[in-house]
Amino acid sequence: MAQDPSKVYMNDHSEAVLHTYKWRTAENSVAYLLPHIQPHMHILDVGCGPGTISIDLATRVPHGRVVGVDYTPEPLANGRALAAERGVTNIDFAVGNALALDFPDNTFDLVCVHQVLVHSSDPVQALREMRRVAKPGGIVAAKEGDVQVMVWHPENEGLQVWRDVTMKIARSRGVEMNAGRRVLSWALQAGFPRESIVCSASAYCFSTPEEREYWGGTMGERTYGSLRKAAIGGGHATEEELKAIAEGWKQWVAQEDGWFAAISGEILCRV
Repeated sequence: MAQDPSKVYMNDHSEAVLHTYKWRTAENSVAYLLPHIQPHMHILDVGCGPGTISIDLATRVPHGRVVGVDYTPEPLANGRALAAERGVTNIDFAVGNALALDFPDNTFDLVCVHQVLVHSSDPVQALREMRRVAKPGGIVAAKEGDVQVMVWHPENEGLQVWRDVTMKIARSRGVEMNAGRRVLSWALQAGFPRESIVCSASAYCFSTPEEREYWGGTMGERTYGSLRKAAIGGGHATEEELKAIAEGWKQWVAQEDGWFAAISGEILCRV
């Protein structure tokens, strides 16, 4: 069956997207979680992508183990290769569905997602599944972005078009790109008592030449890759708008005072 082109952008593991994900580490992406990591823990990382965060977590549980799952096998090969390169052996990667995890109840001490629920058509069910496979007394954790509160300087029409088109694609798929503000609500709907949930927020910030090249460069690459397939294929943008997006990212990367921040909502739920 042919894939709906409007769904490609959100479910993309192209080289440009994987390059974006490979930048993520435990330190720069899940700092809220690190104080709770214990050496013996068995951890499930749902939607692990190329595994950079998963592998970092594995180095912090020398007497435990990490399993990283993703819905498609392509990024998992990157994870296995990186784990072998770093000599990390207490980790496994497997294809899995966040809405129907293939693990028994009460299996893991910690179950986490990072920027996954924002792409899910049923984030509440994903959290229910995470809760199911977590042990009593364990932790379910999520960190999710919020596209509407991404901010940048200088003003840039192309980046505004990018956000508008991204939101159109998301709405057409029935996913919520303003997920950060909703993770608490989703956790409550998934059955976690309010007193068991701790909320926080953090932000990525890109401003140095290297950071601007990384963020703006990879986003620019995606304009004529996965974004184009979803936007044009789904009727959400014109070629002229895509050209404006690509030029907008190029301009922003080149500006010495370029600055971009992306806020995320975070939850830690005790089971």
